[in-house]
Amino acid sequence: MSAGPDPSASAAFFDIDGTIVDATVVHYYAYFATYGHSKFRRLLWTVGFLPRVICFLVLDRISRSRFNRVFYRRYRGMDTARLRAQSRTHFEENLRPRLFPFVVERITEHRQRGERVVLITGSLDFIVEPLAEWLRADDLIAAHMTEENGRFTGELTGPPIGDEEKARLVRVYAAQRGIDLGRSHAYADSRSDMPMLETVGHAVVVNPGKKLKELAEKRGWERIVSRPSNT
Repeated sequence: MSAGPDPSASAAFFDIDGTIVDATVVHYYAYFATYGHSKFRRLLWTVGFLPRVICFLVLDRISRSRFNRVFYRRYRGMDTARLRAQSRTHFEENLRPRLFPFVVERITEHRQRGERVVLITGSLDFIVEPLAEWLRADDLIAAHMTEENGRFTGELTGPPIGDEEKARLVRVYAAQRGIDLGRSHAYADSRSDMPMLETVGHAVVVNPGKKLKELAEKRGWERIVSRPSNT
């Protein structure tokens, strides 16, 4: 008879954008949308895109999940093979220099203690897979986009990974792996990640804004302030 899952096992769940790396889904999209463009064409694209950013920021404040669903429609029609191939270069050029060193050290510490390291993000899977591999994460939970005839449709295969959905996925993961959430850690930078932070016994906020900082102080959560390696 095989042994069941170890109820004493613990894990460390890490949000990615703004927590491990100083970047957002908007940065990622801008890279792929302007890849191979001249400096002048990139400037023109940026000027045309900036007014839309304001609308996206407002939507993100209302609901991170709703923002992700709307924003990812901008990928509609983009070549899947091209973007997946460019994701490695994107990691080396844009993500690796923006990593928060102190958070990367925490990931190493959790792994050395034998805890599972799980990256959980609303970002698209192909964009953050190179990061997960470089960090030697045990698992990556990320958004998936549907494809048709070698191109992205702009629609997600399931609910956006944010807000309550992110917390639900953490609970599902823990149940499947026999993880004791009371002994586990979660790291995040946004108020939209509050449900996930409240799911574990050890919540850690990274570079929190004013409101999240106040909430962390009230609840006795650990706070980390770290700058990216390129500063």
